[in-house]
Amino acid sequence: MRDSVNDRTDEYGGSLENRCRFALEVVEAVANEIGPDRVGIRLSPFADYMETGESNPEALGLYLANALNKYGILYLHVIEPRMIKAWDKYVTPHSLLPMRKAFKGTFIAAGGYQKDDGNEAVAENYTDLVAYGRLFLANPDLPKRFELDAPLNKYNRDTFYIPDPVVGYTDYPFLDDSA
Repeated sequence: MRDSVNDRTDEYGGSLENRCRFALEVVEAVANEIGPDRVGIRLSPFADYMETGESNPEALGLYLANALNKYGILYLHVIEPRMIKAWDKYVTPHSLLPMRKAFKGTFIAAGGYQKDDGNEAVAENYTDLVAYGRLFLANPDLPKRFELDAPLNKYNRDTFYIPDPVVGYTDYPFLDDSA
């Protein structure tokens, strides 16, 4: 969908609408097959991985948020503009708020949130839900830890998504429910 890598000259290239066409066709096909209430999509219009940036990520994100409304899908999960490079947060003038306001379903924001800023994002209606990827990998009992203000395990990227036998975050300390 990004203009820096989509150099097609057919109906799937060129204009913003054409570059988004395939993704929207897939959403439509899946929603028609299993029902829109079982469909969600994750987007990262602001990311610039391996030189695949977008010259106008705000327009890309907003166009998709509006276009997805046509299908009535359950959720739109979007990576924060501050997550431009993998694993790192940056200061940015960009915001997900225009996409959040445009999309009519459940809006999920992701990108380096901790408990307090995640709660603040929901309280301020910036998002409906917050995704906590890396924190959950290191703390499968994350909701309980948040509830108790318990310390969090630090994550170790070397143990993310490794093949069987599973090693890594399988021996984390469960918090006792009576605590």
